[in-house]
Amino acid sequence: MKKILSTFSIGSALALSSTVFAVDYSDDIHKNDYKWLQFNLMYAYEELPRDPEAHSGHDYLEMEFGGRSGIFDLYGYIDIFDLTESSASDKDGKPKMFMKFAPRVSLDAVTGKDLSFGSVQELYFATLFNWGGGTEADFEPNNSFWGIGSDINVPWFGKVGLNFYGHYNITAKDWNGYQISTNWFKPFYTLDNGSFVAYQGYIDYQFGGGSSFQGNSQASHGGVMFNGFYWHSDRYSVGYGFKLYNDVYLIEDTNAFESTGISHYVAATYKF
Repeated sequence: MKKILSTFSIGSALALSSTVFAVDYSDDIHKNDYKWLQFNLMYAYEELPRDPEAHSGHDYLEMEFGGRSGIFDLYGYIDIFDLTESSASDKDGKPKMFMKFAPRVSLDAVTGKDLSFGSVQELYFATLFNWGGGTEADFEPNNSFWGIGSDINVPWFGKVGLNFYGHYNITAKDWNGYQISTNWFKPFYTLDNGSFVAYQGYIDYQFGGGSSFQGNSQASHGGVMFNGFYWHSDRYSVGYGFKLYNDVYLIEDTNAFESTGISHYVAATYKF
C-alpha cells in the first residue's frame, strides 16, 4: 500500500517551490484556482508493512490529482494494484484498490482576512482520509485525520505544507493519537530545454498513541519518510524514490510482520 504523495504536475510544482507571500482573498477567493491530473505507472519493491515471506513487490497504476478552488485546497490519488494479476506479486489475492483524499479549507479565504504570520503564508482546516488496501495481516487503513494545516515558506525548499492532526480510526470508531505531516517539492536542476529535476517527498509521523488500542498491542509512535528524485517535462515525468519506515501505522515491527525498514519505487508519469 502506498500512502502518499509521489509526483506533482508542473503547475503545482512551481506553486510549491517558489517563494510566496500572503494572499489577500477579500476581493476574489478564486484568484488562485488551478487543477491538475496525472497517471503514474509504478512499481514498489518490498513495500511495508509486509510479511517477510511475501513476494518482493508489485506493479500498480495511480491516478493522482489536486488543485485549488475558492476556499478548497485538494490533494488525492487512487491506486489500482497488481495490474498484471501476477502470482509473483505481493498483492496477489489482496484488495485491488487504495485511496488517499486530503481536502483542506483555507481559513484565510473563509474569513477574508490575512492570517499569515512570520513564515506561515496561509492557514487551513485540514483533513486526510485513507481507505482500503489491506495487507497480509488484514490491516485496513480506514483512517481519518482532523486538524489545522498551513503553508509555510522554508529556506531553499520554498513553499512547504505542514499539517497537525488528531487521528480517528474509522473502522474502530475511536481516536488514536496524533499525526504531523509535511510535504515538499523542490526543483534543483534545470536543463536547457526547460525540463528539470526535483527533490520531492513527505513525512508522516504519528505519536501520542498508547501501548495498546482497543485491546490490541501497538507502537506509541512511528511514521514514514518518502524521498523522491524525478525528472519533469510539461507532459512526462520519470523517477525513483525510497521510503524510510519506523513502526509505520503504529504497527510494531516483528520478525513475523515487518513495519520498519526501507522500500523502493520507480515511476513513469503522463500529465493531462
